[in-house]
Amino acid sequence: MPADDKHAVLELIDDAVASGFTFKRACAVLDIGTGRVRRWRRRRCTGADLADGRPGGNPVHGLLDWEVAEILAVYDEFGDIDRSHRKLAHRGSYERRVWVSESSVFRALAANGKVLPQRPRPAPTAKRPWPDWVDLRPRQVWGYDVTHFPRANRAVIAIIDLVSRKWIDHLVTVEETSTEVAAVFTRALDREGLLVAGLAITADGTVPIGVDDPRRPILLAVSDNGPQMTSGSTREFMAMHAIAVHFGRPGTPTDQAPIESFFGHIKTEWPHLTIIADPRDLDAELERVRTEYNTVRLHAGIGYVTPDDEHEGRGPGIRQARRDGLRWARRRRIAYHRKHHKKPPS
Repeated sequence: MPADDKHAVLELIDDAVASGFTFKRACAVLDIGTGRVRRWRRRRCTGADLADGRPGGNPVHGLLDWEVAEILAVYDEFGDIDRSHRKLAHRGSYERRVWVSESSVFRALAANGKVLPQRPRPAPTAKRPWPDWVDLRPRQVWGYDVTHFPRANRAVIAIIDLVSRKWIDHLVTVEETSTEVAAVFTRALDREGLLVAGLAITADGTVPIGVDDPRRPILLAVSDNGPQMTSGSTREFMAMHAIAVHFGRPGTPTDQAPIESFFGHIKTEWPHLTIIADPRDLDAELERVRTEYNTVRLHAGIGYVTPDDEHEGRGPGIRQARRDGLRWARRRRIAYHRKHHKKPPS
């Protein structure tokens, strides 16, 4: 508040008190604290200026002139390398030149018009859509990825159905190469009845490329850009089994969010898996958890049914039964209350 306004407020309060108002009542009418008015009065009596001082005053821990100069010198020398006021604060102590907080470096640079160089952000990339032939139904889109269990010193390659969220298969392995990817996919295809039934396979196990089979490709395999996924051997295997491949954008795990979320749920809801040291015990326990995950655990992403229900086509019926049950229960409650509760007298 300007000093002239403070003088006017004090004179107004003095006139109100002279007219019979109490000091407290006069301050309440003006909606101003009594403590502030008393401080203004003391300053007026001593002849001090009523103008507001600089915020913060002169703090006893304020930076010294030589410290500000040293911050600017560190900026000139290392600004293009560190590119961050936080790093420059630590650079100053690393070089044994100045010891200040990160925020002090930021304020000193801003007060002197210094701007740190910024690396240009990479241009955003559009997510590549799935092919047009993909139908959102089970046994059409699979996602696969690798996670690690350090106590057992093993990696686990897992495959899930991205539509039904069913945990199709997994492989506990030491290495993460195209060989392991081919092994787990072969077993998963066989488990789902797609290894032979979905393809016109010759006696040597290959797909005759010249045959116009409308059932090819049989499914889409979604993964990140790991070397075992993008290798030529993996691509050859996928092509041989008429599986189309789809890779997410580099550094964008949300492009394959269901499989990333799957690993998080497995390790969070069954934390004992992370402390198993014997690889054979880990494999056996993962198989037990897979059965529980597929047939017992309700999955929120598919409408609170089990992945096995959704995979086998029972999901829509279960969800419809719940909606019917909710309507039936509501009608039953309304009928009960109408029958047993009398209306209050008007």
